[in-house]
Amino acid sequence: MAPLEFDPIERAGELWEKRIGDATAMRLVTSLMRAQQLVLTRLEAALRPLGITFARYEVLRLLSFSRTGSLPLSRIGERLMVHPTSVTNAIDRLVAQGLVSREVDEADRRRVLASLTPEGEKVLEVATDTLVDLGFGVDALTADQQREAYELLRVLRSADWS
Repeated sequence: MAPLEFDPIERAGELWEKRIGDATAMRLVTSLMRAQQLVLTRLEAALRPLGITFARYEVLRLLSFSRTGSLPLSRIGERLMVHPTSVTNAIDRLVAQGLVSREVDEADRRRVLASLTPEGEKVLEVATDTLVDLGFGVDALTADQQREAYELLRVLRSADWS
């Protein structure tokens, strides 16, 4: 798709201000959502040859960081800040691909643990190299801009939304 000759979010902001009022928050949210779509599209395209999505990559990486080599599905959801159904779906697909194993926790039979398989470790290594080479899709920003954006977004991520 060819780029537009104008910034559509800026244009929408101008119209918003004429018809509704201050467009600051609308511009920011729309920019965040569009940036997320663009970055995710790049990441998904890079991971597609490995047969995984970015969401599944995050699960694999999180499992690799665990002290014991496995994590309860509930903990995966908490750490990735996603709904339990999303975790179950990702784990189901990773198990079907042979990248993760799922076992009942012997210490608490109500919990299900997920662990990386040797094949999962191999795919994770290649995926990580791929994403690092791609600059995680945010290489249009300088390292300083990436740090600044991270700090700004941390405020939103840690806000009390109750």
